[in-house]
Amino acid sequence: MEILSNIVQVVYTAISVLGAMVVIYGVMEAIISFLKLKVSEEKKNHISENEAIRQRLGAHLLLGLEIFIAADIISSVVSPSWDKVGILAAIVAIRTVLSYFLRMEVKQTQV
Repeated sequence: MEILSNIVQVVYTAISVLGAMVVIYGVMEAIISFLKLKVSEEKKNHISENEAIRQRLGAHLLLGLEIFIAADIISSVVSPSWDKVGILAAIVAIRTVLSYFLRMEVKQTQV
């Protein structure tokens, strides 16, 4: 059982790092795109460009949240005590609510 616990912990950590990398990549991409937009001298529609940047950032945040939820579910497999299940339920609920509102935000910008 100890070996399974160690394997699940490594998998949990790897998936969490992947989720963090997705979020960090999205933030860095948004910052770079925003700075390029502000520095460029071309006549562009800055409002639509800003919305496109926000939409891409929102998509990265959504994917990152989904990956974090998957990692939390995997971590609860090894020792499903009631305390861990309760904490997992709270984390999943909060992240699901965040995901829902991010999706609504992304859908509004697409219209």
